[in-house]
Amino acid sequence: MRMPRSLQARLGVSAGLVMTALWLLAATLTAVSVRGEMDEVFDSTLRETAERILPLAVTEIVGREEQNVPQRLAPIHEHLEFFTYVVRDSDGSILLQSHAVDMEMFPPYDGPGFVQTETHRFYNGSTLQDTIRITVAEPLTHRAEVARNIQLGLGLPLLIVLPAALVAVILAVRFSLNPLHRFRKRLQDRSARDLSEVPAGDLPSELDPLAAALNHLLEQLRGAFEAERSFTANTAHELRTPLAGAIAQAQRLRSETDDPAAKARAAEIEATLKRLTRLSERLMQLAKAEGGQLLRDYVTDLRTVARVIVQDMELINAPQRITLTLPETPVISDLDPDAFGIICRNLVENALRHGEQRSSVAVTLTSDGHFIVANDGPALSKDILNNLTVRFERADTGTDGCGLGLAIVAAIADRIGSQLVLESPRPGQRSGFQASMTLPIDHVEGSY
Repeated sequence: MRMPRSLQARLGVSAGLVMTALWLLAATLTAVSVRGEMDEVFDSTLRETAERILPLAVTEIVGREEQNVPQRLAPIHEHLEFFTYVVRDSDGSILLQSHAVDMEMFPPYDGPGFVQTETHRFYNGSTLQDTIRITVAEPLTHRAEVARNIQLGLGLPLLIVLPAALVAVILAVRFSLNPLHRFRKRLQDRSARDLSEVPAGDLPSELDPLAAALNHLLEQLRGAFEAERSFTANTAHELRTPLAGAIAQAQRLRSETDDPAAKARAAEIEATLKRLTRLSERLMQLAKAEGGQLLRDYVTDLRTVARVIVQDMELINAPQRITLTLPETPVISDLDPDAFGIICRNLVENALRHGEQRSSVAVTLTSDGHFIVANDGPALSKDILNNLTVRFERADTGTDGCGLGLAIVAAIADRIGSQLVLESPRPGQRSGFQASMTLPIDHVEGSY
């Protein structure tokens, strides 16, 4: 028999099988013991009947006017006769018999005591110097029927008690496993980024080692991830100063040389260093997205952050190419302003870099926290769209970029319980690209 995978079902089935086996064993042993005691009681009754009837039979036989004439006693009332008897003399002649006697079943008298055939059990007794003999018979079917009734009496409650006991076992097992279900629920409800210790104080002591091992593993994973994020952020931060110095040297080299080849080489070096600088900035943003505290204990109007980011990008990268749409009422959120700035900057830069160069980028923030960035351009296939949030994945390898922008935004969205939705073509259009997500909003105005 294959056991179920569920621990609750396994315990219920095991307990039910053990209970059934023990009940059957107890019922069998009880039936065997009762059968032995029952045989002793029936044998005693059989002998007692013979010893009670024999004196009465002698008195009746001795007082007869006609001797050696067999007599059959007539029943007073109709009844089921379990015991039959016959009284004989030393020659085997019948002197007295009960009304339901079948003489073919009575064996010859062979001395006092018990005798058993295939169908009956007999007791032989005698008196008057063995001149008058009595044999009392009991059918074995009577004993078998009584034994069967006893066995049924022991077994029938199994049909009622066992299902009730199984239900009780299942309920008891379910109640006992409630702490385990709560522990699983606490673990299941966590996000992929939450590696803090799972409370396990209400677990049974048998499961404490498992919970301790799991929490120890989470602690090791948390330490490993924190070390990785710390290394990424520190490396990117430490690279900024030497990169800025190298860019300055490349720019100075371009300004001081008159050699066209040297100027071109210096320009290439400057462009490479700027790409490396952008990569280091993206790595710091990624480290913040994966390890920083994204929700604060204070609130901010996200409209202000969106205006600052868009104005800054318009001045530097895209004059007159960004259309910002904001609601009239404040958009209050406990989202870290720097985190929202990273979201806004990465999505807008992605739209400017990969969209049509002469088309505008639409940036929309609604009052209920929906942030949408859309641009025009060729529609992307579903395979490309599904891989855009993978690190270092780019839709167009010919453009300038490191493939981390959308991955960073997706990481922040996951950390705050939201989701980055990418669509191409734009909803209601045949082309273009749209990225959207829902930001956490505090609907209580005036709390900032």
